[in-house]
Amino acid sequence: MIERMSRPSRALAILLIAGGIIGLIAAFALTTDKFIALQNTIDGVQAKASCDISVLVQCSKNLNSPEGSAFGFPNPLLGLMMFPAPIIVGVATLAGVRFPRWWWALFNVGMAFAIGFVAWLMSVSVWVLGTLCPWCMTVWAVVIPMALGTTLYNLREQNLPLGDRVARIAGRVNGWMPIVTLVVYVAFAVIAQVRLDVLHRL
Repeated sequence: MIERMSRPSRALAILLIAGGIIGLIAAFALTTDKFIALQNTIDGVQAKASCDISVLVQCSKNLNSPEGSAFGFPNPLLGLMMFPAPIIVGVATLAGVRFPRWWWALFNVGMAFAIGFVAWLMSVSVWVLGTLCPWCMTVWAVVIPMALGTTLYNLREQNLPLGDRVARIAGRVNGWMPIVTLVVYVAFAVIAQVRLDVLHRL
């Protein structure tokens, strides 16, 4: 039996490329700030990150927290390793490459990890650290639509074999993806406002 090959839409390919590039830039900026801070530690106090604007809007607190090195190394290094993947997939797709179902399922596992990790970091930032990290939020902003778009595509094409009904639902939801993504953004903004009183502290 020949394995069915699959290729997503041009729109998803462009989303993966753009999101990967933006995420890579943000991860690089965070990594640079982290290493500069480590190299400029005076009396145990690290230099401020370039995106430290106020007590509320900053990156240093996030980078220096235990959660900022969840796997024993700075989280941005994970971004530097992972964001090239969607860029490569998007470029290959535009070039006409078709990947087998199992490959898309594996890629979706990576996206599921990414969205789960981002959701955890978002909750930590708002509920534990009480900060809004600009570069971190940039990463969150691109991971959400990339993960959503990839998952809906795989469900619709049954690269994730959850049945015809799920595939039909995913196909319908896919047309509303920009609105769903916007709803997630707005929900985070509301939670941040309620928890951190952002509008009065900026």
